Amino acid sequence: MNKKYSKSETEPFVSNKSEEKKSFGAKRGGVRSSDTRDKYERGSLKYGRRPGSETDRDDDRARSFVQKRRFKKVEKDVHKDTIRLNKYIANSGICSRREADDLIVQGLVEVNGKVVTEMGYQVEKTDKVVFDGQGITPEKPVYVLLNKPKGYISTTKDDKARKTVMDLVANASPYRLFPVGRLDRSTTGVILLTNDGHMTKKLTHPSFDAKKIYHVTLDKKLTNEDMKLIVEGIRLEEGVAMVDQISFIEGKPRNEIGMEIHIGWNRVIRRIFQRLGYEVEALDRVMFAGMTKKNIKRGHWRILTDLEVNNLKML
Repeated sequence: MNKKYSKSETEPFVSNKSEEKKSFGAKRGGVRSSDTRDKYERGSLKYGRRPGSETDRDDDRARSFVQKRRFKKVEKDVHKDTIRLNKYIANSGICSRREADDLIVQGLVEVNGKVVTEMGYQVEKTDKVVFDGQGITPEKPVYVLLNKPKGYISTTKDDKARKTVMDLVANASPYRLFPVGRLDRSTTGVILLTNDGHMTKKLTHPSFDAKKIYHVTLDKKLTNEDMKLIVEGIRLEEGVAMVDQISFIEGKPRNEIGMEIHIGWNRVIRRIFQRLGYEVEALDRVMFAGMTKKNIKRGHWRILTDLEVNNLKML
């Protein structure tokens, strides 16, 4: 398969190295020049910063402020003793507060076995709330996107006391989060964590076509013949492993491959290449369900925006 990714498709796979800083104020005859460029090399003494750095700092501060504001908003709900019934229903993910008011008036909500139709009714955390015959919880859905580093496993806890992704997102939410799917210990990249069980089930089911794109680095160059075999499907223990797309990455050596796949078999990408005599030296997931690790440093996380959450719900 000789297809190459277009520039827009290739972009997630290429990590741009930061340019080396150029040195100003060259020496002349062993004496440093008094050229005015010297102050730019040292930065503005008046403001105590280097030129050009303020924009980056402002962006970091803005992102940090937004993250803290979202966390405090969720944490505020956690520490309340009571909560309005319509908000309780809305936080469970069933509908909006306004729609919840209609459900309450229609007598579709029970609290501790009794139908409640009172507007503004306050619910305690110990109360049992039932809607349409099913119990619901007041946890507001939280969605955290993590750029997983190597050496962490994608489970909530580990019997062998190994590091887990939960260690990295410990301060992301007052609610208990769960990873959506798994990345093995040696694999890096995008992984979503949430307390939304419905969303987790949706994104991990193959029928919803949650796009997953990986940057694969092999121990040797991949031949065209072996790439064709992968396109046709490689037989593994579970059956024939089919990939959605595979291509060499433009501008990269031929041992670096872009690969899109939907099946979630354990270590499936590594096993595909092992069957053909290759070893995967590095595996990085650069996209999951339309979300990338852009602006997220390795080992760091961020909370999804409302727009991103809506996009996930529309899948």
